[in-house]
Amino acid sequence: MIIVTGAAGFIASNLVTKLNDEGFKDIVLVDDFSNSNKNKNFENKIFTNKVHRNDFINWLKNNHKFVQFIFHLGARTDTTEPKKEVFDELNLNYTKNIWNCCCEYGLPLVYASSAATYGSGELGYEDNHEIINELEPLNQYGISKNEFDKWALQQEKKPYFWVGLKFFNVYGPNEYHKGRMASVIFHSFNQIKSNKKIKLFKSHNIDYKDGEQKRDFIYVKDITNVLYFFLHHRKDSGIYNLGTGEARTFLDLAKNTFNALNIPANIEFIDTPIDIRDKYQYFTEAKMDKLKSIGYNKSFYSLEKGIEDYVKNYLINQKYN
Repeated sequence: MIIVTGAAGFIASNLVTKLNDEGFKDIVLVDDFSNSNKNKNFENKIFTNKVHRNDFINWLKNNHKFVQFIFHLGARTDTTEPKKEVFDELNLNYTKNIWNCCCEYGLPLVYASSAATYGSGELGYEDNHEIINELEPLNQYGISKNEFDKWALQQEKKPYFWVGLKFFNVYGPNEYHKGRMASVIFHSFNQIKSNKKIKLFKSHNIDYKDGEQKRDFIYVKDITNVLYFFLHHRKDSGIYNLGTGEARTFLDLAKNTFNALNIPANIEFIDTPIDIRDKYQYFTEAKMDKLKSIGYNKSFYSLEKGIEDYVKNYLINQKYN
């Protein structure tokens, strides 16, 4: 039995598809299941049971003997949420409870960290345990993820195998429910459909021209390939980056979205909203040597190929993965 938390969400629902495709059917989905739009993400998937996240710790106490692996991907991911207590409850303390259960019951754990832990990148983007205490995330979401990473490294009692994955800018199918927090590619596609143009944020940093802000955009199918790798690897515990290792500009992203739709590029620049302007990352790029050094050798989707697959095989017909 494999546990997937956040199972109604974007990345976790794609993982369930990957597991089904690889022949795994005994899967327990954990989430709050109150959002009917999110619940569409796991329609037509094969699983054994659904457990409300509030009931999961007690459920695990009674069922841990049947569990093979835990993927903890559930989290509050709204980077504009200002309340620290929300992140303390859902991202920090909840994950501590799962960690402690894994220690007690001898279960392997892979959990979602985030590239938001790197803040504005003054210390670079290397997944080195030595710098984690020095990182300064720019928002409460990033702080909550980094606080757990710090806590995990300080623990004397650890699961026999554990991995934290710092997801960079993930895009792909099953993010229809995410609203403002959906990927720039998702929003770009909808803008082109409605207005035949894309609005990108202006740069408010003299070191970057408009549209030349760079991010490490990673296709969700690459994320699930790495998650699946760790299901079988089960050694080399630690915290790892998960991006492509190649930063690309928002202009590249916009132009490739137009290309996937065979529509001439029409790009407009607008001011970055005040509420996120001072917390905006202008550059992210994952250092990926650590993951490769332990044997992960699959190539990642290029931005061109990822956008093409996403737009043509999912967004155009509003399909789910």
